[in-house]
Amino acid sequence: MKTTKDHDERIANMTFASVYPHYAAKVEKKGRTLEELHQVIEWLTGFKVKDVQRLIKNKATFEQFFAEAAVNPNASLITGSICGYRIEEIETPLTRQVRYLDKLVDELAKGRKMDKILRSP
Repeated sequence: MKTTKDHDERIANMTFASVYPHYAAKVEKKGRTLEELHQVIEWLTGFKVKDVQRLIKNKATFEQFFAEAAVNPNASLITGSICGYRIEEIETPLTRQVRYLDKLVDELAKGRKMDKILRSP
């Protein structure tokens, strides 16, 4: 699926710090923990809690965030729709990576078991 250049730029320039509180509120509202959120973030990106805190403090954009990340090789197993887009059809790598994170947070909030969220082949 082709996203527009404006859409991709908006996502690239959005700060992780502006989105993280929404992720945290979403999972906590549904009875999940920040530890579980951090486990999901670490699985996808390799970032430990201190890395996440540093990226938030430095107001890293998603472009900077994923440039530093060691994206999990199994991330391509994340499929489905998020924000009206089929993840596996998104052509822009950065936009697809951000949507991977969105999808994992959604699955966590929906009560999916952690072993299903943290995909393995």
